[in-house]
Amino acid sequence: MEKYFNINDSGFSIRCKLYIKDPNDVRTVVLCGHGFGSDKDNKSAARLAKHLLDKNHSVAVLTFNWPCHGDDARKTLRLSDCDAYLSAVLNWTKTRYPSAALLGHATSFGAYLFLKYLSEHGDPFQKLALRCPAVVLYDVFVNAIMTEADLERIKKGKPVPVGFDRKVEIDKAFLDSVKEADLRQRDFLPYADELFIVHGTKDEIVPFDAVKAFAEDNVIEFEPVENADHRFQSPEKMDFAIAKICAFFGLK
Repeated sequence: MEKYFNINDSGFSIRCKLYIKDPNDVRTVVLCGHGFGSDKDNKSAARLAKHLLDKNHSVAVLTFNWPCHGDDARKTLRLSDCDAYLSAVLNWTKTRYPSAALLGHATSFGAYLFLKYLSEHGDPFQKLALRCPAVVLYDVFVNAIMTEADLERIKKGKPVPVGFDRKVEIDKAFLDSVKEADLRQRDFLPYADELFIVHGTKDEIVPFDAVKAFAEDNVIEFEPVENADHRFQSPEKMDFAIAKICAFFGLK
């Protein structure tokens, strides 16, 4: 069963989607964070949810839109709003399912935001699995997502629409905040045992070597997937990643 709903908190209205088998028997919630330009209906979260719910009737998978993504109503992207959205969704989940185990899974931009939240507020998850985390997010924007023309407009103080499935406007203030919040300068060693990273060796957006070095520096379990691209477009490679993530979670 799929359920759409909004979380209204502190002036925000966060669009959410819940994959659930039995609403009266939820013992584990997996909270998913999507990538830049994607949304709560992304295919990778749906594939993970199908895998989990087919084998685990007491698991629920929750996805939500980041600010300015999908059908979210906000127009200006800010890291502070992303942080507030994640806080609100975590609070809702803990209130709605107080006795459930809370697991996290995020990709790319969403993984960056989950890690940033963890470093600033502590780890809310029992385990957190990340696919292709954009730990060098500023470099990703400048070198892989934005064009030379985009960068020139940003330098002139003008916002530019960038992204993949949906274009998201970013401006100099947002880009500067990303540059300042460099995850490589933060210590994740205290959380290493609860973290797992899976990354494709042919990732064309987030450099494989940079993420591998981040994992090694923080002693985080790291699973390379040979010849997988950023989106894991190969169904076989996506299923391999999902199997590894589920095994890390201790689920089938």
